[in-house]
Amino acid sequence: MSVGGFKKQINKASQFMSEKVLKEKGTEIEEDFRVLERKCDATNEVSIKLLEKTKELLYPNPASRGKMSARAAYGKISGKQQELRYPHVEAQMSEIMMKTSFDLGEDSAFGVSLRDTGETLKAVAEQREMLEINVQQNFMDPLTMLINKDIKEILHHRKKMEGRRLDFDAKKRKQAKGSNITDVEINLAEEKFEESKELSETSMMNLLEGDVEQIGQLAALVEAMGEMHRESASLLESLHGELMTQMNQASSRPREIRQPKTRTRFTSTRRQPDIGSDDESPARSPAKSPRASAAQRPQAKALYDFDPENEGEMGFKEGDVVYLTERIDDNWMSGECNGESGFFPTNYVDVVVDF
Repeated sequence: MSVGGFKKQINKASQFMSEKVLKEKGTEIEEDFRVLERKCDATNEVSIKLLEKTKELLYPNPASRGKMSARAAYGKISGKQQELRYPHVEAQMSEIMMKTSFDLGEDSAFGVSLRDTGETLKAVAEQREMLEINVQQNFMDPLTMLINKDIKEILHHRKKMEGRRLDFDAKKRKQAKGSNITDVEINLAEEKFEESKELSETSMMNLLEGDVEQIGQLAALVEAMGEMHRESASLLESLHGELMTQMNQASSRPREIRQPKTRTRFTSTRRQPDIGSDDESPARSPAKSPRASAAQRPQAKALYDFDPENEGEMGFKEGDVVYLTERIDDNWMSGECNGESGFFPTNYVDVVVDF
């Protein structure tokens, strides 16, 4: 910065302090101009807030939103742009349901319902991704351009105008105090001030006259949101009807009656001695040990951990031996394990000795 420029900055700072501290009056700006400034400031503020809240609308999870921002910033620095996809909850639920449906198989009514629900939720997640694309292109990108170009240009002109006004007023104040500031210098400073003021006013009016474009952007946002909700609602309503049909079919389906397995008795091939013969007397059967008696009780082996959630249920760990006391229905049994008793789901155990 040249010596003249440095002096000019000092003069402007001195004028600014005189106005703020000593309450000296500078060149007054017309009220119409101030109204334009307030309207442009309001437009700038609402644009920044809308951009922030729209991101929260599209990407509700703040942690995932932060990761996406960090990855985008890293991509700009490294020059390696990556495709960033937000992990929608519907897509995650769909993944879980589809996997479990495959595990249950086609013969499971619940598995079929999980498959249908998972496919629908996947379609809902795709609708959300389409919403992201539409809102980004038709609302967020134009809004970002408005902030970074038009409003930024207005703020630049206004800042420059304010600096030139301070320079103009400082020279007038110095001339009034007997300084050697000439009228030519004052006239030149006034011309520059008026030039910046005209540029500021023109740019602000251009911004405020762009109502049609800004309303169109809002309309695009609302249209994209409405389309996503309509398509999602249609998908979910169709799924609800299908699930109700499947529920009715499952409730009317006859239950499979499971017959207990018959066990064949062991027949000894050893010759029994004749009664009254002088041969060795019949051997006494050994006393049953507690371990042998326990093995003959109806029992099952736990396939998975079961944590009781309701009163009357009995929990156990994988590998525990569960002694069976009653078969309640096809889905539930009651038994004893580790000194506790209660009921538990049949598919959590493998029956070793049936009733």
